[in-house]
Amino acid sequence: MKQLAKLAGLAALLGIAATPAAAQEKIKIGVLVTTSGPAAALGQQVRDGFALAVKDLGGRMAGRDVEIVNADDELKPDGAVVKVRGLLERDKVDFVVGPIFSNILLAIHRPVTDSKTFLISPNAGPSSYAGKECNPFFYVTSYQNDQVHEILGKVAQDRGYKRVYLLVPNYQAGRDSVAGFKLDYKGEITEESYTPLNTLDFQPELSKIAAQKPDALFTFMPGGMGVNLVKQYKQAGATVPVLSAFTVDESTLPAQQDAAVGMFGGANWAPNLDNPQSKKFVAAYEAAYSGVPGTYAMQAYDAALLIDSAVKAVKGDLSNKDAVAAALKKADFTSLRGNFKFNNNGYPIQDFYLTKVAKRPDGKFQTEIVEKVFSNYGDRYAKDCAAK
Repeated sequence: MKQLAKLAGLAALLGIAATPAAAQEKIKIGVLVTTSGPAAALGQQVRDGFALAVKDLGGRMAGRDVEIVNADDELKPDGAVVKVRGLLERDKVDFVVGPIFSNILLAIHRPVTDSKTFLISPNAGPSSYAGKECNPFFYVTSYQNDQVHEILGKVAQDRGYKRVYLLVPNYQAGRDSVAGFKLDYKGEITEESYTPLNTLDFQPELSKIAAQKPDALFTFMPGGMGVNLVKQYKQAGATVPVLSAFTVDESTLPAQQDAAVGMFGGANWAPNLDNPQSKKFVAAYEAAYSGVPGTYAMQAYDAALLIDSAVKAVKGDLSNKDAVAAALKKADFTSLRGNFKFNNNGYPIQDFYLTKVAKRPDGKFQTEIVEKVFSNYGDRYAKDCAAK
């Protein structure tokens, strides 16, 4: 009996001692993005931006070391589900950050949120989860997909373009882009072309544009699709003004270069945004990675700051999920883009800009802000979301 009492006492002591030790376990964050194939540059910007933020935080959040577990979704929904289950079940991550593409988000959203793990999207923001299907375990540091395209629709309307040709990939974000463009644009749509995801030959569409002679081309072609479209557009000698989203940005410009100069885009940030935190970030990113950061990197950096703000708010104790969710919702950090807060659906309220591609004196290419189009703008689906 004395021996049992000693063992019980020892167990109690070990239990007490284990509590602070457990609090010092690493915070594990899975980053699931596309880092292979034509869209690899987009995912790499997310990885780099997130890693830079963690480095700037000293590799710790609320006194706990941070471990990043990277995974490549390969732009394959079924494969992404396998990868994310590995992050959840094998690696036991506390947060999942990703993905880039909305079709991947649609595949992984339920496995992550059903496990009561927080999913932070640094890019994909489909309408699917902005309204009635909003979820307390899902937050977006980018935008609702429609919004960036709304910028171009408003610009096309304001500039008096009477006829516009639409060219997008055939998946959720492509359809969202068309819906967003049409919100403010009331002119004639000469044609809506939906190409298979990862299309790299746009000669049929360019021939149609040449024949129809629209006042402008609106396009959303991320990654390698955008690289090829812009090059083929210039090779064809096309002169129709291009209004684009994610087609000419810092992930594609190193390959597009002079062919993209002068093309317009819509964004929630650009490398020339004039605030101290953004300037510091751009300089640090260029020094670390020898490239110009785009919105993918910026939004990933902000995602790390968001997680850090929540971890600090709960003093490193992630066991109370409601408390963590409340802390995430407050978004108590200084965003690189300046104005930023969450709407009731976990999507941001922020400013949006028209941008234009420019060549810098050092020979590098970047997007630059032309004008602010929307201020403190929330998405139109939030009204259908019961507050988180």
